[in-house]
Amino acid sequence: MLLGHMGGPFWARKDERAWSAPKGAVEAEERPLDAALREFREETGIAPPPGPYEDLGEERQRSGKLVRLFAVEADPDLTAFTPGTFTMTRGGRSFEVPELDRLAWVPLPRAAELLVAGQVPFLARLPR
Repeated sequence: MLLGHMGGPFWARKDERAWSAPKGAVEAEERPLDAALREFREETGIAPPPGPYEDLGEERQRSGKLVRLFAVEADPDLTAFTPGTFTMTRGGRSFEVPELDRLAWVPLPRAAELLVAGQVPFLARLPR
């Protein structure tokens, strides 16, 4: 499974429960799969692999955010990884932080340990 380690100072020294599938918000008039493909490109700098995609459904996160994930069998070239960034304000100062600081291929048992808890239920829905 392809996972991204979350960027920013909060996640810098964490490993377990600090990884996520690339994800983001659906914009107005956008279909969920289109949003997932756009977010994948924005967060990784890698072109989304061709489908077909499997809709893994939705899970409510601890934050209250509803996350929907899609799966595809693919082997994208991770050397093209160029993280997207977001602006963080801390101590009155704003700075750019990578959304993900690295990507890794992870076996499913290890993914269950690394993923943020709210995304672990998606693992059981992956096609076998």
